[in-house]
Amino acid sequence: MNAHFVPPLANTLPALVLDAAQRHSERLFIEDGDTRIDYASLPARVFAVTRALIAHGIEPGDRVAIWAPNRAEWILAALGIHCAGAAMVPINTRMKGAEAADIIERSHARILFVVDRFLDVDYPAMLAGCRPATLEKVVAIGEAGAHADTDWARFLAGGEGVSEEQARATAQAVKPDDMSDLMFTSGTTGRPKGVVSAHGQIIQAFIEYVKIAGIRAGDRYLIVNPFFHTFGYKAGWVTCLIAGATVLPHPVFDAEAVFRRIEADRISVLPGPPTLYLSMLAHPKLAQTDLSSLRVAVTGASTIPPVLIERMRRELGFAVVLTAYGLTECGGLAAICAADDDAETVALTSGHAIPGTEIRIVDGDNRPLPVGEAGEICLRGFHVMQGYCEDARATAETIDPDGWLHTGDVGTLDARGYLRITDRLKDMFIVGGFNCYPAEIEAALTGHPSIAQVAVIGLPDERMGEVGCACVVLRPGHTVDEAGLIAWSRERMANYKVPRFVRFFASLPVNASNKVVKNELRALVRAPA
Repeated sequence: MNAHFVPPLANTLPALVLDAAQRHSERLFIEDGDTRIDYASLPARVFAVTRALIAHGIEPGDRVAIWAPNRAEWILAALGIHCAGAAMVPINTRMKGAEAADIIERSHARILFVVDRFLDVDYPAMLAGCRPATLEKVVAIGEAGAHADTDWARFLAGGEGVSEEQARATAQAVKPDDMSDLMFTSGTTGRPKGVVSAHGQIIQAFIEYVKIAGIRAGDRYLIVNPFFHTFGYKAGWVTCLIAGATVLPHPVFDAEAVFRRIEADRISVLPGPPTLYLSMLAHPKLAQTDLSSLRVAVTGASTIPPVLIERMRRELGFAVVLTAYGLTECGGLAAICAADDDAETVALTSGHAIPGTEIRIVDGDNRPLPVGEAGEICLRGFHVMQGYCEDARATAETIDPDGWLHTGDVGTLDARGYLRITDRLKDMFIVGGFNCYPAEIEAALTGHPSIAQVAVIGLPDERMGEVGCACVVLRPGHTVDEAGLIAWSRERMANYKVPRFVRFFASLPVNASNKVVKNELRALVRAPA
C-alpha cells in the first residue's frame, strides 16, 4: 500500500493535467527518445492539440480516433481530445485497414491521428481504399505522404488562431460523467462493440491502483502494453499522471530491447502479461543485466504458476508482484491482489474487488452462489461502463436491472473475497495478453472460398499463454492446406487473431441444437509438439 500517496482532487482527465502540472512541476512526465516533456509544460503541449481540434470545429461530444503505437504524440493527442470535451477512440495497431475503417465509421470519428509508418507498414495507405466518408481529416504523426491530409506539425499550426484561454475554458467545462473514451471490444456476436466510459470512473479506479501497487512520484514506468488497450492507457500513462511518475513508451516488446532499457533508463515499474516476464526470465543475458531498479510488476490475462511469481521476485528483483482482473466494460480494473499477498495467492487468484465496487458469482438463473462455487462473474460499482455505443440491446443483455455487469467469465470467490478465474462463457482466449473472440475470427474465416464450416478454439501455449486453432470442414471439391489458410488469414486480420494451427475435419461435433460443442472439439485437437 502506498502510505505516502496523496490522491489528486481532480475528477476529469483535463483537471488531472492541470493538477499534475502544479503538484509535480519539476518532474518529467514523458521521456520518449529525444522528446522530453515535464509536468510543468504539459498543459501548453496538450492545449496546442485542443486548440487545433477547436479550430477544425471539434465540439464537446465529438469523437476523434488514434491509430498509432506507443509514443509521446499518442498521449498528447489523447489528452488534447479530452480537453476539447471530445471522446477518444483508440484503434489497435494490429488491425488492417478495413477493421480500422469499421471502427472509425461506427464511432463517427471526425478526425484520425495515425502513425505514418510502423513496422514497415504504411498505415494511411492501408486505410485509403476504405476510408469512411464521415472521416474529415487524417493527421499523420510523421510524414503526411500521399494518403494523409496533413501532418502533426501543420495540424497544430492550424490552431494558432484559437487562444489557450479558450482551450483551457473548454477543458474546465468537462464533467466527471462526460464520455472520455469509446473503446471497441469484440463480443460473442463477432463484431466489436464500443464501450462508453467516463472521466470520473477512470480516475477513481486508478487512484486505487496507484495506492495498492505502491506507484510513487518519480517512478520510471516503461509502458510496453499498447496505449490502445486499457492496460497501457489507463493502467499506464493515466496512472503516471495520477502518481507523478515518468512515462517511457515502448512500441514493440522485444526481450533484449526491454533489458537494455531497464538498465539504461533505470525502470522501476514494468507491468505486462505473463509472456513478458517469461521472456525476460528465459533471456540469455538475464544474469549479466542490472535489473536492480525494478520494483513493481502487475500482470494478469491468464493463470500463472506460483513459481513464476517467486522467480519474478527472486530473479527479476520485483518487490511488488500483483495480479489483477478487468475488462474494457469496467474500465480495465475490477480486482487486484494486495502487495503483501503470498505467491500462491498472487498466481492463482486475481485479487479482491477494488474499493467502491462489488464482485459476485451467479448461476444460470442469476442467483448468487456461495463461496467456492463456480459461476458467472458479475461486477457492480462506479467503474461499470455507461453502456455500449448505440446498442441498447447489447447493453441490456450485459448490465442487468440491478446494475450488475455480466462478464461472461466463469470463476469462484473464496472466503476472503479473492477471485479465481476458471473458464470463459464466451469461449474467449488470450494470445499474449490480447483478447481473441472465436466468433469474430470464425466470421472472417468463412469468407474463404474453400471453407464450409469453421470453429476456432484456444489451445495452451507455453510462450503466448494461448493460441488459436481453426477447426475446418472444407467444401466438396475444394482444397486448402494449413499454411495457405494461415497466410490468407494474415492478410485479413490482426496477427494475434490469426490461427496458429489448422485442423481439418469431415464434420464438427454438435449438440441437439446443432451448435458446435467446443469442449468435445478441444478434446479431439492436440497441438503439435
